[in-house]
Amino acid sequence: MSSAPTRRVILEMSSVQARRLRWPVICSSESYMNRLIRHRTRRKAVWGAKPASALLLLLSVALASNAFAAKHQNATPGVPSSRVKAYQLDDELTRRSNGNPLHTSSVIVTLVPGAPLPPEFKKFARGGKLDIINGQVLELPNGLLKQLAAHPHIFRVHYDRPTGMHNYRTSVTTGGRVLNSYGLKGAGVGIAIIDSGIAYHDDLRGSDTKIFPYGNQRVAKFVDFVNGRTLPYDDNGHGSHVAGTIAGNGSDSKGLKAGIAPAATLVSLKVLDANGQGTISRIIAALDWVAANGKSYNIRVVNMSVGAGVYESYWTDPLTLAAKAVTDKGITVVAAAGNHGKNSAGQLQWGGITAPGNAPWVLTVGASSTMGTDTRADDQMAAFSSSGPTHIDFGAKPDLVAPGTGTVSLAIAGSTLYATKAAYLIDGSTKLGSKPYLSLSGTSMAAPVVSGTVALMLEANPNLTPNLIKAILQYTAQSYPG
Repeated sequence: MSSAPTRRVILEMSSVQARRLRWPVICSSESYMNRLIRHRTRRKAVWGAKPASALLLLLSVALASNAFAAKHQNATPGVPSSRVKAYQLDDELTRRSNGNPLHTSSVIVTLVPGAPLPPEFKKFARGGKLDIINGQVLELPNGLLKQLAAHPHIFRVHYDRPTGMHNYRTSVTTGGRVLNSYGLKGAGVGIAIIDSGIAYHDDLRGSDTKIFPYGNQRVAKFVDFVNGRTLPYDDNGHGSHVAGTIAGNGSDSKGLKAGIAPAATLVSLKVLDANGQGTISRIIAALDWVAANGKSYNIRVVNMSVGAGVYESYWTDPLTLAAKAVTDKGITVVAAAGNHGKNSAGQLQWGGITAPGNAPWVLTVGASSTMGTDTRADDQMAAFSSSGPTHIDFGAKPDLVAPGTGTVSLAIAGSTLYATKAAYLIDGSTKLGSKPYLSLSGTSMAAPVVSGTVALMLEANPNLTPNLIKAILQYTAQSYPG
């Protein structure tokens, strides 16, 4: 049986090999496989580091891709496409509504425009309104789910499904950042990191107290959606590792372990707890905050090295719709693809892209393996990295892949990862009381490589749109057979 075309794109920044665009190859659904294109072509491409002037020359070519994407993506949020059957309770909540009526579920309700939350359900409300999706989080008995869904004020009811980080395993590799030599360091570009927080680290120093209010750190704003604390912290360590890949300055390694955009401004939105767990309602609340406050911090990029299982189409999922609302404001949302490239038996599997990376308006990043070398000739798709087609919508994902194996970035003493990944802690250039670096692998580590790259592009040309950014990164690929 033939399969659909496969295209892979790898981004390189000096010795940092980057991304592959991978079209659907196979699907577990036999009916879908029978509809796949019979002729297969393959190629591998590499995007080399280029100065700002080269990026600007590509705009006329990218405009066509931008117009095409806009034509096919600009539909009304919350309205199902022709392939999506209308419903009020999603599949998981339908199952729960037929179970024990005394058990409770956390749900996200989306309201009919202009309608308030029904008074009889206000006592179940948890947290504030999610304006970005016209929604509200409730915790209520399963026996009331059908009654809630049937109320005329309710458009849909979604399961507030769990989320987690996308780090997979650990090993050791390093890489350079050549675009900084062209003077591009992400200066003036705000990057929101939706993760487990950002803690103090030498590599994130920032001395301008007017911009960075939390002491000598390059964090312009910290919002805690988990514990409600006001000062930046990271009890898991994942978010700080991501932040270092994006914007670390390499202070503890004499610059050797600097991030992609070491002059970028960081906004930390904590949605994961000390164990790296959360819910989609927290992520939606963080995206809601970005939509409302992005201009104040010049947020142009959102990094989401977090994700959730796909339970419904991206046209109805409140998480993907929240990401669309942010993208529609001109902010590029970069999401990790997920680490479901193999099943429990170690066999390759497809359809493992997590939300919101399954949505076409999100720049979805898988992980590549550098195979421990600086040459890109031997780079491969990391075995753990999720592949498309996406579940339910059969979309072509991920959009790109970036280095995601053995990424060395910031370690936070006292965090969960510092304790559980002790074998992979790495010393800096000078002896410190704790080891400042940690090696991790996963699509969580790949996404910030792309987020940092996008910051450099926006520094070079602040007028770039999310669609143009995606088009430029793909169009500037250097093709190779294989």
